Amino acid sequence: MTLKKILTAAVAASVALSAVNADELKGRGASFPGPIYKAWTAEYYAATKNQVNYTPTGSGDGVKSITKRMVDFAGSDKPLKPKALKKDKLYMFPTVVGSVVLAYNIDGIKDGELKLSRAAIAGIFSGSITHWDDEAIMAQNAGLKLPHEPITVAVRADKSGTTFNFTYFLNKLDEKIKVSKKPTWKAAKVVAGKSNSGVSANIQQIKNSIGYIEYSYKEKLGLAAAQIENKEGQYINPTLQSFQDAAKYASWTADNDFYAVIGDPAGATSYPIVAATFILLPEEKMETNKQVTAFIDWAYTNGDKAATDLGYVPLPASTKDQIRKYWEAKKIK
Repeated sequence: MTLKKILTAAVAASVALSAVNADELKGRGASFPGPIYKAWTAEYYAATKNQVNYTPTGSGDGVKSITKRMVDFAGSDKPLKPKALKKDKLYMFPTVVGSVVLAYNIDGIKDGELKLSRAAIAGIFSGSITHWDDEAIMAQNAGLKLPHEPITVAVRADKSGTTFNFTYFLNKLDEKIKVSKKPTWKAAKVVAGKSNSGVSANIQQIKNSIGYIEYSYKEKLGLAAAQIENKEGQYINPTLQSFQDAAKYASWTADNDFYAVIGDPAGATSYPIVAATFILLPEEKMETNKQVTAFIDWAYTNGDKAATDLGYVPLPASTKDQIRKYWEAKKIK
C-alpha cells in the first residue's frame, strides 16, 4: 500500500471511529505516532470490527489525560521513569520507533540539499545564528544560494514528546540547551504551532522557516528536510534505512518498564534524531487494558508494513516478545 493510500485510509478511519460507541477504546496523547496509530486503528477495525479512537493531542496532554483517568490509554514520546509510573499507578511499553526531521522552506533549496552541522543546528535553535547565510551554515553549503533572510524557527506550542526528544538531541550539541517538553526558545524569530501538524503547517506557509517534525508529516506534505550531522561527523538524510541503523542501538528491559531514550545514537550511518513512542495504561483497569494490549498485539503482528510505509521502524521481534511477557506478568493480556 502506498503512503498516500495509507494516509487516506487512516483519515477516513479516524472520521468513522469518532462516532460515539460504548465499546470504543479511547486514547490520546503524542502526535509523533499519530499517522501510524491512525493507520493501525483503520486496519484493526477492518480486520476485527473493534473500534479504537486515538486523538493526537501531544504527549503532555496524553500524560495528563491518563493520570486523571480521562482515557483508556495514552501515548507519550517522553518515557516516564519507574518512580513516576509507580506514583501514578501506570504501566508503560514502546510501540514503534520514529524520527524527528528538520524541515525547511527556502526558495530554490530542494529536499536533502541543505546540510546542517551540529554547530549550525545548535546555533539556529539557541538564537546565536539568525540568518540563512550565516558562515556556520554556509561552511557546509557553499554550492547553495542561501538568502540573507532572517530564520523563522517553527516550534511546538504544547507540551510535546517530540520537543523532549529534539531538545535531548540539542542538549548533546550544547549543554546550555535544556531538555524539556516545552522549553523557552531563544531564537530571534519563533512561531509556535500545536502538535506535529501545526508545526508542519507553519513551515509549509512561512518562507525561510525551519522546524522539527516527525518524518511522516514531512512526507505527507512534501516538505524539504535537511541532512543532519551525526555524532560520527557524517551528514545523514532522513531515510528508513538510516532510521533502522539508528534504532539498532536502542535497548529496553521490562525491569524499568522499557524506559529508554535513543537520541543521538552511535554509528556512521545512523540518523541522529530518533525516538521510541510509548503507551501508558492505568494499573487498575485490567479488562480494558486487555483490550488495548489486544490491539497493540495485533499491530505488532500485522502492522509492520504500514509502519515502514510511513517511515517508522517496527520494534524487533525480540522486543515485542519481551513486551508480551511484560503484559502476561502484569495480567493485562
